[in-house]
Amino acid sequence: MDERLVQRMVEWEREVVEQFLKKFPERKREFLTEEGVVVRRLYTPTDLESRGWDYVGSLGFPGSYPFTRGIYPTMYRGRPWTIRQYAGYGSAEDTNQRFKYLLSVGQTGLSMAFDLPTQLGLDPDNKLAWYEVGKVGVSMPSLLEMDIVFREIPMDRISTSMTINATAIEVLSMYVLVAESRGVPRSVLDGTIQNDILKEYIARKNYIYPPEPSMRYSTDAIIFCAKEMPRWNSISISGYHFEEAGATPAMEVAFTLADAVEYVRWVVERGKISVDVFAPRLSFFFASRTNLFEQVAKFRAARRMWAKIMRDRFNAKDLRSMMLRFHTQTAGVMLTAQQPEVNIIRTTIQALAAILGGTQSLHVNSYDEALSLPSEEAVKLSIRVQQVLLYESGVVDTVDPLGGSYYVEWLTDEVEERAWRIIDHIDRLGGMLRAIELGYPQSEIARAAYEYQVRVDRGEIPIIGVNMFAEPEVPKVKVLKVDPEVRRRVVDRLGKLRSDRDLLKVLNALDGVRKAAENLEVNIFPYVLEAIRCKATLGEVSNVLREVWGEWRAPETV
Repeated sequence: MDERLVQRMVEWEREVVEQFLKKFPERKREFLTEEGVVVRRLYTPTDLESRGWDYVGSLGFPGSYPFTRGIYPTMYRGRPWTIRQYAGYGSAEDTNQRFKYLLSVGQTGLSMAFDLPTQLGLDPDNKLAWYEVGKVGVSMPSLLEMDIVFREIPMDRISTSMTINATAIEVLSMYVLVAESRGVPRSVLDGTIQNDILKEYIARKNYIYPPEPSMRYSTDAIIFCAKEMPRWNSISISGYHFEEAGATPAMEVAFTLADAVEYVRWVVERGKISVDVFAPRLSFFFASRTNLFEQVAKFRAARRMWAKIMRDRFNAKDLRSMMLRFHTQTAGVMLTAQQPEVNIIRTTIQALAAILGGTQSLHVNSYDEALSLPSEEAVKLSIRVQQVLLYESGVVDTVDPLGGSYYVEWLTDEVEERAWRIIDHIDRLGGMLRAIELGYPQSEIARAAYEYQVRVDRGEIPIIGVNMFAEPEVPKVKVLKVDPEVRRRVVDRLGKLRSDRDLLKVLNALDGVRKAAENLEVNIFPYVLEAIRCKATLGEVSNVLREVWGEWRAPETV
C-alpha cells in the first residue's frame, strides 16, 4: 500500500475536511446504497489494494475473460444495444398494430407480452380466463393468433423476445410454424423465450406444474433449441422479477446466477451434452434502478461472476459460454402514479445505468405505466430516450467509461462478495431447486422488500412526489384502455378454428404429447410442436400436461 498516499489522506482529512465540515456539515450522518452498503466520502487506490485488486485479474479487457468491462471488444462503438420495448395487449390485431408503430419510430427488436390466460395455459373461453383476456398482453390461444400478430413483419430479419414461461414451448411452436409457413426456416430465427420457471416459483408465481416436471419442460426447450434453432436464445434467466419483488442488488445477482447454475446442471445431465453446445445461447434479464453507480456495479459483478462459474464450475472452454449476455428493463416498481412525468427522468437515469453497465438489449418503461398500459405517445418517448443516449450523449464512444473509477471498482467488488455469500448458502442447501422448496429465496426477498418499504416510510429513501415534494393534484394522463370487444373477437376465431380443423389429427397429436410427458427419456418439444401444427390450442396442450404432471400449489409456509 502506498504509505505516502495514506499519510496525505490523513492530512487532507485533518486540514481540509474537518475545517470545511464546521461550516458546511453533510446532509446525512450516513449515506447508503439500496443494498445498504455504507458509502464513504471518498475512494482512492487504497480501497482497491486492500482487497487485492489488480487490473488483469479483476478487470481485464472488454471481450476477454472475465468480461468485467463488457462481452464485446468494441461494445457500442460497433454494435449498439437492441432497442426492445416490451409490448402486446388485446387481440392479435392490436399487438400487430403496436409492433408496426414501434418499428416505425426506431425500435430495433420486438418484445412480446402475453395475457395471463396464455401464461397459465388457459384458452380465452375458459371461465377462469374470462376477465383477463388481452389485459396485460396479447391473447395467444392458437397458431392463428400468432399469424395475425406477425402479418407484414419480416420474421427472418427481426429479433423477437417472448415473455412466456410455463407455456413457452407451445408459444414458440406457434412462432416457428408461422415462420415456416412463410418460407423462413427455424434455423435462421433470431430471438428469445423467457422459459425461466424457477423465478416463477420465487417471485412471479405464474407457474402451472410442480417444480420437477417444470424443470424438465424448460430444459427440453433448451436442448431442442440448441439442436434445431442455433440463433435462438432458449432461456432468459431473469433477475428482474426478483428486484421487482423487493430483492437487493446482490440478491438479484445471486438468485439469478443460482437459477442459471440449476438450469445448466439439468441440461448437462438430461441432454448428455457439453455446456459449450448450449451455453452460448443462454441469456439473462436484469432490472435497472435509479441508484446509478450501484446498478453499474451490479451488472459488472454479474458478468464477472458468470464467467468464473462457467469456467471453474462447469469447465466451459468456449469463451461464448462464459459471456453473460443480458437484456435490461428499467424498474417498473419505481414508477410512481404521482407526478408521472418525473418517471421520464427516473427511467433515463436507469437506462444510462444499463448502458454504462454493458447491456445488450434495453427496454425503457413508459412514464404512464404506473397508471395503465402505455400509450403510443409514451412508448415513442421511451424509444427517444434510448436514441438520445445512443446518438447524442457520448457515453457509448468509449468502452466501459466508468472502468477504473475507484468507487465503481470498489462497489463492483462489494456487490460480488455479497452475491457469492448468498450463492454459497444456496449450494449448502442443495442447489436452487431445493432452496425454493425450503422457501429460502422467497423469504429473503420478502424480508428485503419489507425493510426497503420501512426506509421509504421513514423518509430515509426519498421518492420525489411520494415522500418528498408531494403535490395534491390528481395526475392528468391519458390512459390506454383495452377494447372490451377483444374477448369476443378472440373467442370467435377460436371457435372457428376448432370447427374447421381435423379433430382426429388433433386428438392423435395430443395423445403423442401425453405419451411423451409420461416418458422421462423423451424430449416433449417435437410432440408439442406437432400438436400445434395440427391446430391444437394452447389450453388443450396444457391440459394434457396437467393430467400427467399435475398442478403445483405452493406450501403455505412459503
